[in-house]
Amino acid sequence: MAMTQTELLHELEPVVAGELDRHNAMAKEWFPHEYIPWSEGRDFDGVYGGEAWQDGDSKLPEAARVSLIVNLLTEDNLPSYHHEIATTFGRDGAWGTWVHRWTAEEGRHGVAIRDYLTVTRAVDPVALERARMAHMEAGFATEYGTMLQQLAYVSFQELATRIAHRNTGRASGDEGCERLLARIAADENLHMLFYRNLLKAAFELDPNQTMRAVTDVVKTFQMPGSTIEGFTRKAMIIAHEGIYDLRLHLDDVLMPVLKQWAVFDKTGLDAGGEQAREELAAFLAKTETTAARFVERRAERKARAATR
Repeated sequence: MAMTQTELLHELEPVVAGELDRHNAMAKEWFPHEYIPWSEGRDFDGVYGGEAWQDGDSKLPEAARVSLIVNLLTEDNLPSYHHEIATTFGRDGAWGTWVHRWTAEEGRHGVAIRDYLTVTRAVDPVALERARMAHMEAGFATEYGTMLQQLAYVSFQELATRIAHRNTGRASGDEGCERLLARIAADENLHMLFYRNLLKAAFELDPNQTMRAVTDVVKTFQMPGSTIEGFTRKAMIIAHEGIYDLRLHLDDVLMPVLKQWAVFDKTGLDAGGEQAREELAAFLAKTETTAARFVERRAERKARAATR
């Protein structure tokens, strides 16, 4: 008989405690203000009578600028994310300690990115604030109804976020920006390890139910910033530059995590578990075809652009 979500939460509690100890031993204290080039700052128009932002103020390439905005707006919805995981995992015991620790660490990311963008005049601060208001007013609510599904989702999402931050930093062509985003990406990697290891333990407790949860999430995965206004166009700009695209999602996010869980080596699955795994394999094969086609078409577009 499948375990209930409450039973799984209780059974995983000792694993959470162990992973929390490992996380705290590996996490490095850092301070957002140390990553901001404050000497570059100057007053904007408004109460201090400075200069209004102009497009020429930004030194960043368009794709990096767009990606930074998407990354920041995604980080801004932290209150909604906290509500979701606190509601799912609880606020007591090791689970609660993790929920609050994770929230505190994530809170630094938005602070640091916004300070960097504002001080360096990398983006229009008025447009950014309006986008923040609209995005946060919409909030975020998970589409997944079980603890296992949410655990699977954050395992993939934290790794995807790490890669998006690192590649955005590289695409910026700015040493300070790359240094800041590498620091943030290191946090995201530790978060991914925490969740990935928990789901690995869940596979041992209830492999069939966990396999179904993983398949459901892989087939429906969307980044938490997908509700940002104009996200589809922004995502295409980001993908065209190779900052984050379906090829990276498959090769650097889905497959490494699935390999760590050894999903295709599991034995003893029941009919439901086997069906979920077959669905997963079919979806990955279809995604491989789509990803290869996207990379090919992107290369063709760039080649045409180079000849103009």
